[in-house]
Amino acid sequence: MRSESVALRQLSAEGDIPPTKPRSERLKALATEEFDLLIIGGGVTGAGSARDAVLRGLKVALVEREDFASGTSSRSSRLIHGGLRYLEHGHLGLVFESSIERRRLLQLAPHLVRPLAFVWPVYAGARVPRWKLNAGLMLYDALSLFRNVKGYQRLNREQLHQSEPGLRTDGLKGGARYYDAATDDARLTLANALGASEAGAVVLNHASVQRLDVVDGKARGAIVVDHLTGQQLTVRARAIVNATGPWSDEIRKLDAPGGNAHAVRGSKGVHVAVPRKRLGNHDALTLLSPKDGRVMFVLPADDFTIIGTTETSTRAHPAEVRASETDVAYLLESANAFFPEAHLTREDVVSAWAGIRPLSASGYHGTTDAGSASREHHIDLSPTGVLAISGGKLTTYRVMARDVVDAVEKHLGQPRRKAPTESLPLPGGDIPDLNAELAAARDVVGDAATATHLVRAYGSRWRRVWALTREDASLARPLAPGLPYRAAEAVWGVTHELVHTLSDLLIRRLKVAFETRDLGRGAAQVAAEVMAPRLGWDEAETRRQLDTYASDALRIFGIDSAES
Repeated sequence: MRSESVALRQLSAEGDIPPTKPRSERLKALATEEFDLLIIGGGVTGAGSARDAVLRGLKVALVEREDFASGTSSRSSRLIHGGLRYLEHGHLGLVFESSIERRRLLQLAPHLVRPLAFVWPVYAGARVPRWKLNAGLMLYDALSLFRNVKGYQRLNREQLHQSEPGLRTDGLKGGARYYDAATDDARLTLANALGASEAGAVVLNHASVQRLDVVDGKARGAIVVDHLTGQQLTVRARAIVNATGPWSDEIRKLDAPGGNAHAVRGSKGVHVAVPRKRLGNHDALTLLSPKDGRVMFVLPADDFTIIGTTETSTRAHPAEVRASETDVAYLLESANAFFPEAHLTREDVVSAWAGIRPLSASGYHGTTDAGSASREHHIDLSPTGVLAISGGKLTTYRVMARDVVDAVEKHLGQPRRKAPTESLPLPGGDIPDLNAELAAARDVVGDAATATHLVRAYGSRWRRVWALTREDASLARPLAPGLPYRAAEAVWGVTHELVHTLSDLLIRRLKVAFETRDLGRGAAQVAAEVMAPRLGWDEAETRRQLDTYASDALRIFGIDSAES
């Protein structure tokens, strides 16, 4: 076990960011060293736990079957929010905790988490009338200790129409404006994985646990297979954490062969992206679907609007869950009810995706309604000593990680230490003034959209990414027409962001697949040209990678004809 101070000193200054260690070195370390902690699962909870643990001085390994954020952590509503709708179900503690974390993340990752204004219109006969909405928003602000970006504002009918002129005015009574925050969910996860790696953790994507290594009834490691080389190795660890989200019951079954573990109940959430000009929304909107009265969002995402989300219990496998035509129709019909001039149709959908919220089965409290199930997290310890975390939400990932590492320290018989993540910025987050950083990027890059993207994606590290275009002017070319993503980002992804496949780059490091009607297939051709010589792909391997990308894009973004 290393000391906490050593781990903190090893953090690189943002001006000197070394490339990530070669995969061969990381594989060797996994096979030959003994770790205090092995974390299975590279979603936001696993990556956040790895960063927290290594910063406390633990020797940490993190393995992920596909890629960081390849599951639920890249398929969310991209919100860091207090959870206003959870007030209806009485989850005051979760709202309070979420509000604190929202404020903290706005400070520690200002490039990745930024304020977002929401408008909530109220119509005649709505399930939530104006008085109830105002009371709820007053409580919402109070639970944030009145430290939100801004306090909520009541809006009369005229003010609300002026704010969002595209909204239906028939029956409109007024509403309110309140504030939460938006994020890039996949890059927030990546920032934690990179932060863990830069502090000394050994992190490896595209490597899965095949079985646990149980000695005298206690888990002492795991058999891991590297999917890129086929290499099998044994990782030794004094403690193991199962942070695989909707896959966690599969790891539980490895822990207890023949068992029937059902600690997680999946809740399916679907989103669609449409061109923003079709709705013309200025800010985000919180709406009550006229189809069933559930809360849904209309969210600005640069040139796109995201409409979401559904919430239905599902037994679909996490790797195969997709949107269905029924899901898409529900979201479009709900949006059209509020934006009558939009006339959204299936042809307006640029992309659609689904994720599974890994809700703790105990959070349902006897009900089958996923919408009312608690988002609070739960940690349990198996007979072999494997710690598993279930439940939770993106906003509170850092608290979940803290609680996981607290449990690990207790399991190892070590004194509990304070989580350094409470005050240490995420990689790229050391930005004194985000607006000044954006202005500087616009001056250097010359294109406002690209400059904004670079700062939001890489934070203080954007200069290092853009500097690659000075070394090779061809790297300034776009990956996809009309989008701000540049070829230089493919190089940076390979050298500094653990990119090994086209899907790593175009689906998770960047949002290309979400924002192109061909789901990034055209961009994959450009990216492959850049990545192939840097990853040693010959012509045959490059073709295989392109075919694999096309399959991945269809698996994630394809729309099923019937409900699955």
